[in-house]
Amino acid sequence: ANPQPGDQVLDIGGGTGDLSLAFARKVGPTGRVVHTDINEAMLSEGRNRLLDLGVVLPTAVCDAEKLPFASGSFDIITVAFGLRNMTNKDHALGEMLRCLKPGGKLLVLEFSRVAKPLEKAYDWYSFNILPKLGKLVANDEDSYRYLAESIRMHPGQEELRQLMKSVGFGHVDVHNLSAGVVALHVGIKC
Repeated sequence: ANPQPGDQVLDIGGGTGDLSLAFARKVGPTGRVVHTDINEAMLSEGRNRLLDLGVVLPTAVCDAEKLPFASGSFDIITVAFGLRNMTNKDHALGEMLRCLKPGGKLLVLEFSRVAKPLEKAYDWYSFNILPKLGKLVANDEDSYRYLAESIRMHPGQEELRQLMKSVGFGHVDVHNLSAGVVALHVGIKC
């Protein structure tokens, strides 16, 4: 993301505040980081966590498909592990594009498609082991089954790149992490 002092950053689906905290340290007192989430309980947890660390950021409960910010407000917008839960990804991406300044960056960190040689093993793990671990560790098998299912329904790397371009991003790079288990899409508003 390479945030600079004074940058304006929007963290969508910021939940626990991890990214917001990291950005706040980089943009400094002349910058601004807005911590948002559609889930008020998650946003409150993150806000409280940030306050416990002595960091006060503007927070807002908002839907990424209808962002309550002026056009051209932000240098950087991030969404980490949240895009796959958005119903109308094209509307959400269009809203993110609208809120970026010209030359601004959208960073989407999301589970994606693993490399072909690992597909079968990853699917087996995701649908057989992951839900059992969820039951054992968090007493919540269903949420971990949903996680595996939502990952399979989310667009793959190239599909998401094309979707970002179709809503108006002038340039989109894709960086696979962990053999594609996770991918970082970086879109530039031209």
